[in-house]
Amino acid sequence: VLTVVWLLRPLFHGVVYGLYATPTLVPVVVLAALVLRVLRGRTDPRAAIQGAAITAVILFFALSMPAGYFAGEKLGKHTLDGSETVDALDESDPGNPRIVPRSVADRYASNTLNFPQYRVGDSDVTVYNGTPHWSYPLSPDGTFNYLTKRQHGTVLVDMTEKSASVRTVEGDLDRGIGTAPYNNYRWKVLRQGQYLVDYHDPFMVVDGDDQYVAVPYTKPNFHWWPLPHTTPEWGGVALVHRDGTVEDLSPAEAREHSALAGQRLYPFELTRRSVAATKYRNGILNTFTSHEEEIELAAVPGEGNDQPFTVMTEDGIAYVVAVEPYGEAQGLREVWSVDARTGEYERFPVEGSLLGPRKATDFVRQAARTTDWDRFDPSEPIPVVVDDTFYWEVRVVPTDSSGISYVAFVNAESSDVTEVETRRAVSAFMRGERAGPGDGDGGPDDRTPTVVVQRVAPNGTVVGEMEVYGNESVRVVQGNRTGN
Repeated sequence: VLTVVWLLRPLFHGVVYGLYATPTLVPVVVLAALVLRVLRGRTDPRAAIQGAAITAVILFFALSMPAGYFAGEKLGKHTLDGSETVDALDESDPGNPRIVPRSVADRYASNTLNFPQYRVGDSDVTVYNGTPHWSYPLSPDGTFNYLTKRQHGTVLVDMTEKSASVRTVEGDLDRGIGTAPYNNYRWKVLRQGQYLVDYHDPFMVVDGDDQYVAVPYTKPNFHWWPLPHTTPEWGGVALVHRDGTVEDLSPAEAREHSALAGQRLYPFELTRRSVAATKYRNGILNTFTSHEEEIELAAVPGEGNDQPFTVMTEDGIAYVVAVEPYGEAQGLREVWSVDARTGEYERFPVEGSLLGPRKATDFVRQAARTTDWDRFDPSEPIPVVVDDTFYWEVRVVPTDSSGISYVAFVNAESSDVTEVETRRAVSAFMRGERAGPGDGDGGPDDRTPTVVVQRVAPNGTVVGEMEVYGNESVRVVQGNRTGN
């Protein structure tokens, strides 16, 4: 029996890790054992066992809630103590602007898929050839294929291009994502890698002709006062090779690994949880009473995505998290920047009055009064820093996420809105260039196009664009439709 349990241990990981990471059970078991011992001398064994069991259940629920608050307070104060307060955020990288929202990338990936036995899995951010991409595993589609096939490759959607720029890297992975357990990365990781850790969402890494599944993980840090509880800390990265080999890498080893050069490594969810926990900076009681200096993660519009956002800065890849004051206030309170490779936290406290992401989208709507907002939505406001000025980069997309209409930059201090329609114009804005009529030498690189002609596929995907300037015209010639 023990041999079977050992071989099937990946099936029990959730329960085993849950018990391991819940030290509240220690005092519960001790007190329940004391109750059982006392009752055994005073009543029949069955009643004693029932009394001990009831005591254990009551104690577990009574202690779990305060232990959770202590864990949040500990994590929040640890995050604050370990962070650096800065007076300016890193400048955004104009060569790698984040343009394509997740919902649009999902459409691009699925609309260009031409493998009938496969589907695109869940998206995540990866870096390919130095450029951020949305990555998707090509997972088996349908019950029969799920049971018989492996992951067939990776779909990459360029995040920096407004129109659909999709690349499919083919090649079966021995242990992949979205497959049956015997072909799945998680089963292999739980058998060859560390067991008593919490594995986070995997993402695809494409390095030359090689494909990998990278899985950041956290491990519990135990605390015993005033109640037993745990807080998560980054443990490392499990790297699954195409042949199923698993490398268990420490954070330092992951940063040195050639296949992970330039990749994000720090767990995404740990960033969100750590920043959110800083609401306990003035204690647990404060969150129930006066809410002094209490914060909350800013809600952002956009389908299927939430903070933190992965961006490219001049210092490398980072996560950014915007927080607002607790309650109905929608102004910006702080912006956190986390190095996605080292896990180092920087906190930018807002001294003046800056717009939050929700108000920024309101100003985008007001600035474009001719836009039919029943058919378009502002999506995923991203913090962008240009020449020490803080902007919200808002993408305006159709409600069906079939493409990107334009990109709006909202000055978080003045609320001024600048609309741009091309990738070139986005990069120019992020370089601090403000092109206008008569600027430059009159070449296309120095002017804003008068019209942008989009080539749209039958499924609604924008597959190409052409910029038309003031001294140019467009001629539409109908192709020869005759055929044999």
